[in-house]
Amino acid sequence: MATVELDNIKKRFGGTQVIHGVSTAIEDGEFIVIVGPSGCGKSTLLRMVAGLESVSEGEVRIDGERVNEREPMARDIAMVFQNYALYPHMSVRQNMGYGLKIAGLPKSEIAAKVDEAAALLQLEPYLDRRPRELSGGQRQRVAMGRAIVREPKVFLFDEPLSNLDAKLRVQMRLEIRDLQNRLGITALYVTHDQVEAMTMADRMIVMNAGRAEQIGTPLEVYERPQTLFAAQFIGSPSMNVLDATMQDGVLHLGGATMPAPTTATGKVTVGLRPEHAIADPEGPLSLTVQMGEPLGANTLLHGRIGDGSEAFTISLPGVHHATAGERIAFRVLPENLHFFDPETGARID
Repeated sequence: MATVELDNIKKRFGGTQVIHGVSTAIEDGEFIVIVGPSGCGKSTLLRMVAGLESVSEGEVRIDGERVNEREPMARDIAMVFQNYALYPHMSVRQNMGYGLKIAGLPKSEIAAKVDEAAALLQLEPYLDRRPRELSGGQRQRVAMGRAIVREPKVFLFDEPLSNLDAKLRVQMRLEIRDLQNRLGITALYVTHDQVEAMTMADRMIVMNAGRAEQIGTPLEVYERPQTLFAAQFIGSPSMNVLDATMQDGVLHLGGATMPAPTTATGKVTVGLRPEHAIADPEGPLSLTVQMGEPLGANTLLHGRIGDGSEAFTISLPGVHHATAGERIAFRVLPENLHFFDPETGARID
């Protein structure tokens, strides 16, 4: 496998800049997830690494070598697409070995590599079937097997699970991550699903409008988001965001006052994750319930905080029966409050 370095890479289409200088170094065997909403530039970034899009400025290096001008086939990468991209008239065996056949490898070597990958992916019973005879998860494994047999330096995944149902996505997440660990694959994985990003990544790149908002481990991004966008994008349900005021070390929030661990003064934007709300009859904050979502392990309560001007969600453990109009008092630990500059969205420590 190999390292991948992105050195201030930018992409322009005519006069429109869509990638605004992304820099990071991906270690050998590291699993990086590029996550963000639709249109944020995550797939464009991946395609620049693959060579399917040109780099307008900056450098892409694989194993220390600049590859900006190299064709995709010369970069020693393999890509798994959202739509599987299998040949419908070929068997599973033929699909998995086709790239090796084009490369001119002997039939015996192709057969050995395909059999090895099929055993790894539990595809042995399906080698003589065609793609239309397979389930979505099996087709995705065939696409992964086609990449594995090539033994490339870097694996690139472009939203490979988005066509699968929810239960199968969970299973395939585990399979891909387990496979990556066993093979020591250096991988870049694009998704819009922040749950996929949190559960699969060694580190994640949170993209927004062509910019890397934050690069870090899932827990770093969750616990210490560096921007308001990263704070609200990562976490489910999304972080609550409120306008507040800091004065003489006291936070004025949602019609209540409380001490806060920040030196900021004046207007601030405060973030609070729903799961960090603690039900407490003596708590300084209160939620007027509009709707409850009992999920079994926890219950989401949606409503308005304080005087009713701000929408808010809290997550309470277990089953909580709340009716519309009920007021729930709660508190939050000071260390679970996040502060952001209302002008720039940057984190205030």
